[in-house]
Amino acid sequence: MQERFSNQSHSTGWVIQSWASFVISIFAMGIGIANLPADNWIKGYLGMGLVFSVGSSINIAKTTRDIHESKKLTSKVEEARVEKLLTDHNPMH
Repeated sequence: MQERFSNQSHSTGWVIQSWASFVISIFAMGIGIANLPADNWIKGYLGMGLVFSVGSSINIAKTTRDIHESKKLTSKVEEARVEKLLTDHNPMH
């Protein structure tokens, strides 16, 4: 059976760029919140919002990946079943 789903690997440059943009954006937002001319409770509220936004972004990315991988596995199982049915019921044999 031909493998339809290949394992795609990310390049080192992509991984570095992804982590760098994540760290820089969190660091920049933290500095922006810390230097905001507002009371500490407002800064704390914005900081909590930042933390929850990051956490929910990670969760939605993981959930989306898990759904995608689940569909790939289901598709592979269904493809194997169809191939087995075709080979078992081949009228030429």
